[in-house]
Amino acid sequence: MIFDRIEFDRKSFKNTQELKFELQVQIGLDKNDTYKVTLVLNGTKPEEYNLVISLSGFFQVEGQEKLEEKMVPDLIKKNAVAILLPYLRSEFTLLTAQPDTDSVVLPPFNINKMFEN
Repeated sequence: MIFDRIEFDRKSFKNTQELKFELQVQIGLDKNDTYKVTLVLNGTKPEEYNLVISLSGFFQVEGQEKLEEKMVPDLIKKNAVAILLPYLRSEFTLLTAQPDTDSVVLPPFNINKMFEN
């Protein structure tokens, strides 16, 4: 796992506006059957700060020839994201724990529901 990008852009002082964030999941497969799963979190607290966190994990499924073909992408989507999310959550909390900001802990995500939509 690596952090591809960590960015915190301070705009002004602490305020009472609501923090809005969006989580994106990107999944790719290379010629060596290694899946690259990238989570990108974009957050904005209007007139206070913007932040971007991007992290990637690299995964292989051993014995995938014994699994149904549609099972492997499902395993990667759900399990890889579940493995990476705690690192994203921790980094988000660290970034928002700056002086004169409210430290934020991301809520739990229902990963199964995320991929149903």
